[in-house]
Amino acid sequence: MTLRDELTTFLRTHYPHLPAADRAVMDRAGRELAASGLAARALKTGDTAPAFSLPGATGGTVTLDGLLSAGPVVLTFYRGAWCPFCNFALRALQQHHTEFAARGAQLAAVSPQIPDESLSLTEKHGLAFDVLSDLGSDTAKQFGISFDLSDELAAVYESFGFDLQRVNGGHPRTLPLPATYVIDRNATIRWSFVDTDYSARAEPSDILAALDALPAAH
Repeated sequence: MTLRDELTTFLRTHYPHLPAADRAVMDRAGRELAASGLAARALKTGDTAPAFSLPGATGGTVTLDGLLSAGPVVLTFYRGAWCPFCNFALRALQQHHTEFAARGAQLAAVSPQIPDESLSLTEKHGLAFDVLSDLGSDTAKQFGISFDLSDELAAVYESFGFDLQRVNGGHPRTLPLPATYVIDRNATIRWSFVDTDYSARAEPSDILAALDALPAAH
């Protein structure tokens, strides 16, 4: 089963059971985000990836330059451990981790969560790649993929028990779009996936194909 199949099955199974009023808010927010043009304005293939320096889940600081010194980088942005679609995507990346490594690629996942939350997620799923904390979504903003939740959608998430005020270190409203980038060693984005649909994620097989398409020097 592909990641896309898993995400679709989960959505079809669980979404209809949410309260109708909450679904209406989520649907309206999704339409507004899609209409905003944010995805079209985000960094894309051919752009230069901005440098970053972010705390890792297990301590220390991870930089884009440091990752690129070892090979091309697969950089994926996710909303947080509270998001089931993000968890599916991260598990799928872990399942293909040896295939990424065989291609010399460095994998890193970025969310606006505090390091303690990133560490808990890393341990829960046995992630063997860097999980980084982008508090305030400053790095996501540089990639052009950050947005603020509306008041009504934030209230819905709060009613679900998502304590974004705590897990995002005092920045509860700002989240990244689902996005994944393949970045060559010159910091050029060679492949990109950006979607305003919170239930959509890059397919690992597509990421691997993008890595295979990189010139040998990258």
